[in-house]
Amino acid sequence: MLKIYNYIGLGLVLTGLVAYTVAHSEVMWNLLFGNLIISLMCIFAPLGLAIYLQVRLKSISASRAQFFFWLFSGLMGLSLSTIFMAYQEASIARVFLITAGMFGGMSLYGYTTKKDLTGWGSFLMMGLIGVILASVINLFIASSMLNFALSLIGVVVFTGLTAYDTQRIKEFYMASDSDEVRIKKSVMGALMLYLDFMNLFLSLLRIFGDRR
Repeated sequence: MLKIYNYIGLGLVLTGLVAYTVAHSEVMWNLLFGNLIISLMCIFAPLGLAIYLQVRLKSISASRAQFFFWLFSGLMGLSLSTIFMAYQEASIARVFLITAGMFGGMSLYGYTTKKDLTGWGSFLMMGLIGVILASVINLFIASSMLNFALSLIGVVVFTGLTAYDTQRIKEFYMASDSDEVRIKKSVMGALMLYLDFMNLFLSLLRIFGDRR
């Protein structure tokens, strides 16, 4: 778990540095977001890479899995650079700290609790699918009320997923795992919890962030 948290922490640092650099560089901003096709690639590339990593993890080497995780973190920075244009930097920092506290608390709960959280899985996945479908619909109707409701639901869903995924990751490990397998399991665990953290952060930012 310490390896996983190290991956998450370094991944978030890389994401933040890339996002901040792009947002404050007029040349890079115009290069990446001045063209619609490149903009869409920046936005959707992290999703594609995350799916690829989950599907191909067993067949790729540990070093390649690590490389793809760092690449994913960097691409997330490109995608999230837009939040610096939408929200004041002080509120981004404040919401990040709130997210870190909530994430840390729920992950610790998921790791230490004796309660079996398996039953949470179906409920949380239904909530996640509902959020995704409603978010797609809201792209067309642009309802601020629906957006706020989805943000609240997102906070509940990704807070629960943090504990649920932590317990699942704890059960991934076996004493017989080789070093290669351990590294790949660490990368997969880091990816799962990184996504929980980032989605929780974005949900909270939409609720508490001070817009420009």
